Amino acid sequence: MARKKTVEKALNIDSILFNCRDYLRAARNSGSFFEKRDMMLTLVFLRFIGEKYEDGIENLKKTLIEQGLDPENENIRAAFFDDATFADGTYNLPPESRWSTIINTPAPGLNVALDTALQRLEEEDPQLKGCFVKGTFTARNLAANDIKKIVDEVNKISHKTFGEEKDLIGRVYEYFLKEFAVNATKEEGEFYTPHDVVQLIASMIEPYDGTLYDPCCGSGGIFIQSAELVKSKQGNLNGINIYGQEKEPATYRLAKMNLALRGISHNLGSEADSSFTHDLHKGLYFNYIMANPPFNLKGWYNDNLEKDARWANYVTPPASNANYAWILHILSHLKPTDGVAGFLLANGALNDSDTLEIRKKLIQNDKVEAIIVLPRELFITTDISVTLWILNQNKKGGKYHGRILRNREHEILFMDLRQWTENSVKGESKKKVRLITEQIEKAADIYHTWQNEGTDGANYEIPELYRSVSMDEIESKGWALTPSKYIEFIDHDLDIDYEKEMARIQMEMKELLKQEKQSQQMLEDAFRGIGYGID
Repeated sequence: MARKKTVEKALNIDSILFNCRDYLRAARNSGSFFEKRDMMLTLVFLRFIGEKYEDGIENLKKTLIEQGLDPENENIRAAFFDDATFADGTYNLPPESRWSTIINTPAPGLNVALDTALQRLEEEDPQLKGCFVKGTFTARNLAANDIKKIVDEVNKISHKTFGEEKDLIGRVYEYFLKEFAVNATKEEGEFYTPHDVVQLIASMIEPYDGTLYDPCCGSGGIFIQSAELVKSKQGNLNGINIYGQEKEPATYRLAKMNLALRGISHNLGSEADSSFTHDLHKGLYFNYIMANPPFNLKGWYNDNLEKDARWANYVTPPASNANYAWILHILSHLKPTDGVAGFLLANGALNDSDTLEIRKKLIQNDKVEAIIVLPRELFITTDISVTLWILNQNKKGGKYHGRILRNREHEILFMDLRQWTENSVKGESKKKVRLITEQIEKAADIYHTWQNEGTDGANYEIPELYRSVSMDEIESKGWALTPSKYIEFIDHDLDIDYEKEMARIQMEMKELLKQEKQSQQMLEDAFRGIGYGID
C-alpha cells in the first residue's frame, strides 16, 4: 500500500501571527487589544534587531578573515566587535538584548528577561528612548508556558526563511489591525498605509535628498517605503533627514521601533502629541512632505487654534472636519521656494461647500499641482474612495532631479485611476486591490511628463485617464477639484446594439421565469405528498 504523501502547510508570517494571536487570546492576563499588540510588536522587534545583530557579526567576521585577521583573537574582538553600531546602522546589542539570550532563557524567566532586554536597549541607544512601555511583559506576567509558546513562534520569523520584508513591523501592525479590529478606527490613528500607495506617492514627488516630514506618521511605514526607494535610486540614505509626529503614544513607540529596526535616523519629537495643538516641529520647513492623515477627522479643533498662524492667510478650517486643517498645516511646513507634498484625503475634500474659500485661495495661489483619484479598496480597513493631492511651491519651472521642468503656473493635472482595479489581492478577508509596479511607474510618468519642458499643457490629455486643466476652467466649475468634472469620459453605451442586447435579456428572463415555475411546482408537489396541499 502506497504511503500517503504528507503535505505540510507552508510556513508564512500570517500563519505564525495567527498562532500568536490564538495563544494571546487564550492566555490569562494577556490584557487589551492594544496590550496584546504591543507585546507582539515588541517581540518581533527584538527578533529582527537580534537577527540583524547576528548578520552583522557574521559579515564582520567574513570581512576580517578576508583581510587576514583572526576574528577569534581577543585583541581583534576588542577592537572591532565592541563598537556602538555596525556600518549598516544595526546595533551591536548588549548581551541581555540579544535574541540568542532570550530564546535560550528558561520559560519561567522569560517575562523578566524580555523586560530586561528592553531596558538595556534604551540605556544603550538614545534613539530608542521612549520606544517601550516599562514592564511590558512583567506587568502582564503571562504563564511560563504561554510566553514560551509565543516566543518560540516568533523565533520562526526570519529573513532567511521569508526573504527581506519591506516593512516588517508595519506588516505585523497591519495584521493585528485586521484580526483584532477593536477600536481600530481612522480617527484614533489606527490606520495603515499600503506599500503600493506609499510607493506611488514617493515615485511622484521623488524625496531623494533634503528633509522629509510626515505630521501624522503612524507606524512609520511611509518613511520605510520612501527609504527603500531612495536606496534603490542612490544606494544610501545619507542625503535624507526624516522628521515626523504622531499623536497616539503606542503608535509613536511603534514608529520609533520601526525606524530603529532599519537603522534610519529620525526626529519624531520628544513625545507623542497632536500636530494641531502641539506642533513639535514648529518653524521648520521641509523639502518633502508625505502623509496619510486621518480622513474627515472630528474633534481636532479647540479655541486656541482660531487665529493660528497656519491659516492666517486663508480662513480657519471648519471645526467639524480636519481635512483642510491638514492641508494648511502641511503647506505651512513646506519649504517656500521649492517644497513638494503628496498626501491622501477622502474624496469629499475635492468639493466641500464649507471649505470653498480655502480651496479657491489654494488654487489662486498656485499651490495645487495635481489631483489623483485612486481605485477603491486599496486599504484593508476601509473601502472609502481616496484622493492623492500634490502641492508644489514651485510651478515656475527649472531643474529638478535631473529633469528640466516647464512653467506650470495656473495649471493643474487631474488623473482618475479608479478603473485600475484588475489586480486583486488574494487571501484577504475582504476585497482588496493593489497597484502593481507597472501602474505606479505609468502614473508617475504621466505626472513627470506633464511637468517636463516640451510638453503642451493645453493639450495634455487622454480620455478617462488624465487631463491638464487651466485655472480659468476650474473657476468656471466653481473651484471644484473633482477630476470627473474635467476628464472626458466616453459613453461606451453608444457602442451597444440595443436590439441584440434586449433580445439576449429577454431570453434570459424567459429561462429564469421557467425555472421559477418549476421550483414552485416542485414545492407544491412536496407539500401535497405529505397531505398538506397548498392549492
